[in-house]
Amino acid sequence: MAIHDNTNESALRASDEKDTVLEVRDLSVTFDMERGESRVLDTVDIDIQRNEVLGIVGESGSGKSMFASALLNAVVEPGQVSGEVTYHPPDGGEVDVLELDKGPLRAYRWDDVSMVFQGAMSSFNPTLRVNTQFEETLDAHGYNVHEGMERARQVLSDLHLDPDRVLKSYPHELSGGMQQRALIALGIVLEPEVLVMDEPTAALDLLMQQSIIQLLKDLQEKYGLTLVFITHDLPLVAELVDRLAVMYAFHFVEVGPTEDILYDAKHPYTRALLNATPNIDAPIEKMGPIEGSSPDPVVTPQGCSYHPRCPLATDECQETEPPFFSVSSDHHTACYHWEDVAEEIPFNIEDETGDDR
Repeated sequence: MAIHDNTNESALRASDEKDTVLEVRDLSVTFDMERGESRVLDTVDIDIQRNEVLGIVGESGSGKSMFASALLNAVVEPGQVSGEVTYHPPDGGEVDVLELDKGPLRAYRWDDVSMVFQGAMSSFNPTLRVNTQFEETLDAHGYNVHEGMERARQVLSDLHLDPDRVLKSYPHELSGGMQQRALIALGIVLEPEVLVMDEPTAALDLLMQQSIIQLLKDLQEKYGLTLVFITHDLPLVAELVDRLAVMYAFHFVEVGPTEDILYDAKHPYTRALLNATPNIDAPIEKMGPIEGSSPDPVVTPQGCSYHPRCPLATDECQETEPPFFSVSSDHHTACYHWEDVAEEIPFNIEDETGDDR
């Protein structure tokens, strides 16, 4: 039986027993446009646990990258961020990220929570050798440069790179995969607790993507990192992440353990997303894109944002935004029809037992 939460996002909040590193409450990002306010992140509420790997998935334009930028209070003007992002350091206390002054915010973005963007070529300065960029980063944040470069060499080795070759090179002298791995090393050279990765493998071929995913798994375990991995490629991160948060129309619609989402998703959008994902085990005639288009950030639908594309939508869905229902203690979905969705929207491949997944 569903547990119906009075507050729309309260199901995504951690219990007192959990070790929360980032606490997000009512987080929104808006842009003022000539035709009205554009809301590109809509009252998001979630807790990220220390040492977990959280995957954020959804179609392009769903708000994933804006969520990442808002976690670091790095939304560019004229974007306006509201709500709360609270960082909980390992030694106790709380940091109100959205209220930090320029200096402390700069330290937070590298020392506590670091970000790796897609496209290493645009992230590195093409006129400087890689070692100079590591050294300047360490020096700017008051780290011992010698000790920091020793750490950089170790992390580059952990990423299966030759430190001497990489550090003496200009970015353009490295392959795309080498650049991306060097950027990951730069992201953790200051020993942050949380690493936010925004589509870090999007520009790479499949083999390199899989290689980096495995390397990230090893790094996460060795350095005790909390990873927030943002991608539109759900199967890519399935073996890496502990928990998946599915984003649609600028907010989360389903959150739960990876296995639950992959094999027992309860939101129509999540199931449609999985059915639209290329898979060699799925009959080609059963695969296809999700019908319809994502909502306009200026004019989002009343009620459930997915109802214009949903085959299960009723009058209630069109009129009232669904709260989160607790499928289990750690699996939550924002759908009035979650109990019927498996029968109404079956998966297009079979699981290992021979049943429809």
